Amino acid sequence: MSKLPHLNETGEVHIVNVGEKDSTRRVAVAEGRIHMEADTLAAIREQRIKKGDVLAVARVAGLMASKKTWETVPLCHPIQLTHAEVTLEPLNDGSGIHCTARTETVERTGVEMEALNAVQAALLTVYDMCKGMDRGMTIDGVRLMEKSGGRSGKWEREGEPGRD
Repeated sequence: MSKLPHLNETGEVHIVNVGEKDSTRRVAVAEGRIHMEADTLAAIREQRIKKGDVLAVARVAGLMASKKTWETVPLCHPIQLTHAEVTLEPLNDGSGIHCTARTETVERTGVEMEALNAVQAALLTVYDMCKGMDRGMTIDGVRLMEKSGGRSGKWEREGEPGRD
C-alpha cells in the first residue's frame, strides 16, 4: 500500500494531528449566493414570508453552524471561535442574495470549514423559509475567498469578478 499523506499506516481515515502546531490567530472568509425569482426577493425585503424575518433567521443559522462544524463534517477538529459574522445582502440585479461569513480563532488549525459551513447553513435557511413560494431557488458559488494564519500564511482568491 502506498503511503499517502492523508492515510495512516493502516490506511484508515483519521483526524490530522495538530498537537505540534502553534496556536495562532486564524481568519477565514467564505461566500455564496442563492438565486430566486424577483417576487421571492421582494417578499423577503418586505417581510412577507410566512415563517418570519428570513435574513435575521439565516444569519443566526449561519452563526450557529459555524460553531458546530465539527459535528457535521467528520474530520474537522472542534475549535473555539473568537469571532464570527454572517452577512446577507440582496444582489444588485435583484436575482437573489449574497452571503459572506467571516470566522476567527486563536487555535492550532484553521477556520475555513467554519466559514464555509456558515454560508451553506445561512443559504439553506433562506431556501427553507422561502421554498413555499419558490422551489426553483439555486444555491451556488460557495467558496473560500481568503484565509490567514497558520503555517501556510495568507491566501486570497484572485481574479474573481465582483459580486453583482
